[in-house]
Amino acid sequence: MAQTAELIRTPFGATSTAAEVVQDVDLSGKRAIVTGGGSGIGIETARALAGAGADVTLAVRRVEAAEEVAADIRATSGNQAVHVAPLELVDPASIAAFAAAWSGPLHILVNNAGVMAIQELTRSPGGQEMQFATNHLGHFALAQALHPALASAGGARIVSVSSSGHLRSPVVFDDLDYRFRVYDPFGAYGQAKTANVLFAVEATRRWEDDGIVANALMPGGIFTALQRHVGGSDYIAQARERFADAGVHFKTPEQGAATSVLLAASPLLDGVGGRYFDDCNEAVVLTERTDLTISGVAPYALDPANAERLWQVSLDLTT
Repeated sequence: MAQTAELIRTPFGATSTAAEVVQDVDLSGKRAIVTGGGSGIGIETARALAGAGADVTLAVRRVEAAEEVAADIRATSGNQAVHVAPLELVDPASIAAFAAAWSGPLHILVNNAGVMAIQELTRSPGGQEMQFATNHLGHFALAQALHPALASAGGARIVSVSSSGHLRSPVVFDDLDYRFRVYDPFGAYGQAKTANVLFAVEATRRWEDDGIVANALMPGGIFTALQRHVGGSDYIAQARERFADAGVHFKTPEQGAATSVLLAASPLLDGVGGRYFDDCNEAVVLTERTDLTISGVAPYALDPANAERLWQVSLDLTT
């Protein structure tokens, strides 16, 4: 679905929290998966969905740590239907096992897990650049494997957590894995995050007749373990200083999860797909960026031809 002239607007904004977004939403009887639900905004995404009554599964690499998170979510939400399951997004066998273990419908799939700006060129066991493999290909394969469960839900939603980092790079189809280009950690991250948006565009086009829609989003500036590859607390201090005069609002994890939860659960988004949101509203399409741009979406990330091409490339790489 291409972006129309009239952007979707909601009553929520940059300071809204995930809990506020679902305050009047009843997700009883709905089943949700949150990848990376054991850390960062994934925790608050899962907590808000559970608080609204959903049956939530945290799909994670570190099961033991996530079990502690799940226990906390059960205690704070009063919802006992919070589960943990192992998932390694660069391991096709792990993805297949996770999907095989799932039975029944799936109403909400939040593709939240990710890695940012790995400093040295690293490739997955399958040979793909690690950020592209983790952030895009793994989630693509997971959604493909769970398609029957999503289709059986009758009105399923996929949430693709992207980033303003997508403004740093389109998908470079001729060299996805940096076999010819000089490796750039943030450029590779940008390519992967653009792929997250393109996935939402094409998934909606292909699967809308199955009752499935997908949207992508920028959570906002949130400081979590995602920054571990770029200096952690030092990077956070530098970012605060760099953006101090740009009017950028840095968010808490509860605020950072709000747009994900809006796309996952709000009736305001019924039937809406193939779009990109930031601060709980549909983003404007940009014509250029600066180093301080964190709002808006690049036209190449919404381009239907790019989305269709990426889908085919992704199929070739995962099947």
